[in-house]
Amino acid sequence: MLTKVNNIYFSGINGVGMSGLAKILAADGFNVAGSDLVRKPVTKDMEDLGIKVYIGQVEENVKDKGIDLFVYSTAIRETNPEYKYVVENNIKKVKRGELLAEIMNRFDGIAVAGTHGKTTTSSMLSVALLEKEPFIVVGGFIPEIQSNSKIGNSEYFIAEADESDNSFLYIKPKYSVVTNVEPDHLDHHGTFENIKKSFEKFIDSTERIAILCKDTVEKLNLKLKNKNIVWYSIKDKTADIYAENIRVKDGITSFEVVKKGENLGTFNLSIPGEHNVSNSLPVIYFAHEFGCNMKKVKERIQKFKGANRRYQVIYDNGIRIIDDYAHHPTEVRVTIKAAHKTEKGKVIVIFEPHRYSRTKFFFDDFVEALKHADDLILLPIYAASEDNIYGVSSEMLAKKIGGNVRVQTKEEIENLLKSEKDSGNTYVFMGAGSVSKLAHEIAKDLEKL
Repeated sequence: MLTKVNNIYFSGINGVGMSGLAKILAADGFNVAGSDLVRKPVTKDMEDLGIKVYIGQVEENVKDKGIDLFVYSTAIRETNPEYKYVVENNIKKVKRGELLAEIMNRFDGIAVAGTHGKTTTSSMLSVALLEKEPFIVVGGFIPEIQSNSKIGNSEYFIAEADESDNSFLYIKPKYSVVTNVEPDHLDHHGTFENIKKSFEKFIDSTERIAILCKDTVEKLNLKLKNKNIVWYSIKDKTADIYAENIRVKDGITSFEVVKKGENLGTFNLSIPGEHNVSNSLPVIYFAHEFGCNMKKVKERIQKFKGANRRYQVIYDNGIRIIDDYAHHPTEVRVTIKAAHKTEKGKVIVIFEPHRYSRTKFFFDDFVEALKHADDLILLPIYAASEDNIYGVSSEMLAKKIGGNVRVQTKEEIENLLKSEKDSGNTYVFMGAGSVSKLAHEIAKDLEKL
């Protein structure tokens, strides 16, 4: 695919997966350009690498530019003017996931998949394996490398494997992780059975070791041909690697790890929640399997603060403001549970539903998950390029949940936090859309008071 290619164009370049690949290819000597609808912090990072980034997507960005390969994200529709020009002029085009696979398959790839936990697990794995100098492309900003991607100097390549459009099936990894398999992206897959079949193919395509969560994946009874399966668990001591004696003190979660009968000692996590203990187990397994210095691995894991937007504390003065990416009912539920165990005061959730389709398909699950907040405020549904053919709204969610749940504007939410800035409560801003921007704007305004 990259043979005889020099000029590569990324449509939707500010996306976390797209920008990561763009930066790696630019650093590798390719002439890279791209476009997106608005500037983001990552835009400057790419421009500093010499990548030309157009703001706005019009035909002129790609017309007569000598593009050899057009890379597009799942957000790019067939009506997009750049996409239409490329099709009409027979320019070679490829999905982001297919390009990632093309690059990754040349290495000892470690692909992290699952409905939830991909970014945290792949980011933690990247940090734990830093001494191995891996290539890295993940779905969040990692403070330890100051980026979402990294040019490596070894045979290892760590990346997230995206199941949303089945692009993870292009990857033929040497190693893989599957954190969980649940219904999601049903607008693409149609049924949960189709999702399970896709994961079966992904796991069976793993050449060496596929490590799966026994607490979530095993109960699905997937029909697997791969004989190199390793199981991890926080509940079942028959797993190949498991955590036991999990306890929380002063915001630190401690636990012991046993791998195939060998006690690897005590590990500590600074990020909350038993789900993150679970996410750490495949990381610890591979670090030990690859011969890493386990004393340093323990230090790196304890210092790991999570990728951006994964329970990220962005304000802590009188109140705490947490920015979190949770946008699926399971993610919402475990994040609220972790907040209750970790935080003092009330846990107030500001939730922005992401996509009309997801809200429709998981309406009752969202109702049940969101009930666990001490107080709940909803923002209007973030469309993410969808039309509301499903007839759902945040007002419908609020009515079904009942109580004091209400839908508010950004201005109303900001005024509320300013009036309660000394309450000692924790405000968790959740969602995959614009809610993060709101959280950071409010935090910035509170700093000025």
